[in-house]
Amino acid sequence: MKSVSSNRELKQRVGMNAADFVQDGMKVGIGTGSTVAFFIEELGRRVKSGLNILGVPTSYAARMLCLEHGIPVQDSMLSDRLDLAVDGADEIDPYLNAIKGGGAAHSCEKIIASMADEFILIADETKLVSSLCRKFPLPVEIIPPALSFAKKQIRLLGGTAELRGAIRKDGPVITENGNFILDILFSDPPENLERLDAELKKIPGLLETGLFLGIAKKALIGFQDKVELLLPKG
Repeated sequence: MKSVSSNRELKQRVGMNAADFVQDGMKVGIGTGSTVAFFIEELGRRVKSGLNILGVPTSYAARMLCLEHGIPVQDSMLSDRLDLAVDGADEIDPYLNAIKGGGAAHSCEKIIASMADEFILIADETKLVSSLCRKFPLPVEIIPPALSFAKKQIRLLGGTAELRGAIRKDGPVITENGNFILDILFSDPPENLERLDAELKKIPGLLETGLFLGIAKKALIGFQDKVELLLPKG
């Protein structure tokens, strides 16, 4: 079994390597999570050495970390195009489709990933799976009035949705958009992810899913003995 320290080292190597894709003058979408934190740290070191970039963070956590490391930031609402976006993932399949949303920021993350000329996933090898939605629950963001109705409609699609609870406060997780997160598990894993994504988005009050399909064209993955750049299968 891999130790916590070795997993941290994998994430650190991946995050530092990902900074090599950032060039002077770029506007960069900056994701959220433990692997991206190392990416931000390395970018901060390069900014202090003269790298000129503008970061567009996907969450308050990413924004605060960027500011802590001296990276200039801009709100995503002021951007309609980015040169590059880098973010982590909860699961990545061989086609570089991914599940994101473990940090409850996937709606903004998808906006920023979609506006980038190039979107790169970064992760350690534990996030690689043969198929999505087998083990990790699929997060969706919903407005609070849709809670019961959305759960019912998700059941009709073959999923069981649980309201994500907060850890150090009473009640549910509240996203930065003021909404709830439902985590969906499937007894029979969906074969057609595009159809699932489309059907979920038809549910009134469901804002966005954690399915990132066909957005990433590269993934930088940390293995025990190397960091490898993966391209979509086929």
